[in-house]
Amino acid sequence: MSEAPASTGLTEAEVAVRRARDGWNELAADRSRGVADIVLEVAREPMFLLMLGAGALYLLIGDPQEAFVLLGFVLVIIAVTVVQQRRTETALAALRDLSSPRALVLRDGKVMRVAGREVVVGDRMLLNEGDRVPADGVVLSAHDFALDESMLTGESVAVARLPVAGGPALQVFAGTLVVSGQAAVEVSAIGNATELGRIGKSLGAISSGTSPLQIELAKLARRLAAIGAVLCVLLALLYALLRGGWLDGLLAGITLAMGVLPQEFPVILIVFLAFGARRIAAHGVLTRRLAAIETLGQTTVLCVDKTGTLTRNRMAVAALVAGDDTLLLDAGQPLAELPETFHRLLEYAVLASEADPHDPMEKAFLSLADAHLSNTEHLHPDWRLAREYELSPDLLAMSHLWQVPDSARSEVASKGAPEAIADLCHLSPEARAHVARQAGVLADRGLRVLAVAHALHPGSEAPAIQHDFEFRFIGLIGLADPLRDGVPAAVADCRAAGVRVVMITGDHPRTAQAIAAQAGIEGAHVLTGPELAAMDDAAFAAAAAQGGVFARVSPQQKLALVEALKARGDIVAMTGDGVNDAPALKAAHIGIAMGRRGTDVAREAADLVLVDDDFAALVHAIRLGRRIFRNLRHAMTYTLAVHVPIIVLATAPVLFGWPLVLAPAHIAFLELVIDPSCSVVFESDEADAGVMREPPRPGSDPLLPSARIWISLLLGAVTSAVVLAVHAFARAQGFDASVVRTWVFIALVSSGIALIFCARTHGGAWLDALRGTAPVARGIIAATVLALLAVTSVPWLAAQFGFTPLSPVHWLAACALGLASFVPLQVVKSVMPGEKKPGTTAGF
Repeated sequence: MSEAPASTGLTEAEVAVRRARDGWNELAADRSRGVADIVLEVAREPMFLLMLGAGALYLLIGDPQEAFVLLGFVLVIIAVTVVQQRRTETALAALRDLSSPRALVLRDGKVMRVAGREVVVGDRMLLNEGDRVPADGVVLSAHDFALDESMLTGESVAVARLPVAGGPALQVFAGTLVVSGQAAVEVSAIGNATELGRIGKSLGAISSGTSPLQIELAKLARRLAAIGAVLCVLLALLYALLRGGWLDGLLAGITLAMGVLPQEFPVILIVFLAFGARRIAAHGVLTRRLAAIETLGQTTVLCVDKTGTLTRNRMAVAALVAGDDTLLLDAGQPLAELPETFHRLLEYAVLASEADPHDPMEKAFLSLADAHLSNTEHLHPDWRLAREYELSPDLLAMSHLWQVPDSARSEVASKGAPEAIADLCHLSPEARAHVARQAGVLADRGLRVLAVAHALHPGSEAPAIQHDFEFRFIGLIGLADPLRDGVPAAVADCRAAGVRVVMITGDHPRTAQAIAAQAGIEGAHVLTGPELAAMDDAAFAAAAAQGGVFARVSPQQKLALVEALKARGDIVAMTGDGVNDAPALKAAHIGIAMGRRGTDVAREAADLVLVDDDFAALVHAIRLGRRIFRNLRHAMTYTLAVHVPIIVLATAPVLFGWPLVLAPAHIAFLELVIDPSCSVVFESDEADAGVMREPPRPGSDPLLPSARIWISLLLGAVTSAVVLAVHAFARAQGFDASVVRTWVFIALVSSGIALIFCARTHGGAWLDALRGTAPVARGIIAATVLALLAVTSVPWLAAQFGFTPLSPVHWLAACALGLASFVPLQVVKSVMPGEKKPGTTAGF
């Protein structure tokens, strides 16, 4: 490598000054939510405000025991929420920066290796093959220097960075990879001031939005909160008018309001999505935002990048051309035997490459040679490399001069662009045209084409330039960035599920079209970035709606395509791994980043991360998203149904002059412990076999449509009738208020269990309703029964809730009466219209 301008580099004192001025060389990550932020978020929930209000009222009327019980529920829920959020942030922090780059710098006249974050502006970096560039800089000197800039540009082909005397300064950018040669570089920008950092900062101006399910639940919660507030006031006034005592009336009103509010909804949503995150983690998908799992099941358009997403970002030999003979290889499968005709072509391709290559194309040559030339005369480990002729802007070819042992002759191997090698070989116009036609055929297959030549050099003095050798043309090699395993099947599954797959890439149109065809992505016509730039808004929107493959697209156009798809009502998922993908990742409803090769910026912008870069894992995620929504709908319908008897038990005593049955502590126990636990039973239900052969759920389809609400109300009315019958029976036996409360509470919880069995099957299939529950479901139901037994039978716990422990016979009788609601529930369900076909499970 030519020497850089004389310099001893920065001194340690200068480094300290510049670091104090510019900071560390790292991108600012999104600030994670602290414990205080999470606590404040929880404290704003209406249910918790009601619980705190009820606790304050209990203190006013001199009942601190009830106040402390409610406070205990608040603290437990806050603790669970904090732990869940902190675990999520910890998982993301562990993924961020899977391999932190290090830098070789010149300081105080010494070459030293430092952490990439310690580089400062003005540092002299020494870059070599395989290095990840830690900061932006200007090339001072270089030898055969080329970079993989695909994470910035989307192009998988290496780009040369060779300074020319008197020419413009050449830039290198943070995050790119040195694939060949060496260079001395002076750092010009670090951290957020780099090109990578500027793209990252642009994400802050893009709204990541809220998932449709979150919006719907928020609307439902606001409506029910308003209804609860009105009913609270009305019941409090009614109590005061009928019985007197405004504090007790207000407590009765708060109890009713807590019964109206479906506080379980957010708890159930978090639990379902957390379980879903754990399930898809088994398939190599890390969840950064839980709500994205459900939204993924609603996806209508999946926008994918080519390089590193559909493909492996790893070149493989796909075609060999020697004379008029052509051999086509499956780039993803091993070749059984390499015909002798192509041995010489591969031999000189290897000789024109580095012995320990980092360039993906040279790695492909060496891999094929190791497999098929190992036991032949075409590998030469004893030859000595005498000279390298590097690639230049004027001649897109490179050559290696090899000294042959015990011989006065030398062998020369050259590889490069077909037109450059044709020039070195001084081919006739007819031969050049023939080579161009052969190269064009390979290019039409989406291949990167290189030509190979060789020469004999009899003298001991090496020529100054490559043109001084008498090269002979050997042939052409076509290289492909092969598809990842399972991509065609994954694309086909998406199509069957009604999800349109769209490729958006910065690569060449021919390459994009070939890869799209291999992957099975529909779209005969490839639209390019320049064509999109020439369109007006209407034409652009039409192109976004109909196009299947977009090539030579800039990052801004990727973002515009995502926004155009969102504007027409599509639910958009976007996959990518590079910095150029990050703005579109954040703008999409679901951003999906690659974990191994993905940049920090891409992972920060994404909702999901494919840890092993396995595109096929998306099929599992989509299937799971649909399963989660269906099971979540069943759980929400069940939860709404069990609220009806709670509301009835909060209202009837006031209207009919009975002693109050339920207090705020009972509602809190039901809504924060029992009901969510029972609802999780639905989470374990498997998806229907045909879930991936149905179109995505329309964005306008609510979680709880009006038909579902009416079904819930009807089932809730049946349960209410059973519970009121138990209340009447207990009063008729002359039991005191605490015993009646205990009977009714046991019947209420057990009737909820009966409702679970009814809810998990379609129609009136009685036997199916009683069997087929998953082990997890059986465990949760058993735990619910044990919790009920504890709070109603353990004296200390029973006292906290105002219960009187019953005899075993009475306890079992109350439980049996509640479970008996299964019969009228099943009868009513058998005559109700269901949304699911007979034979399917987990649905009303």
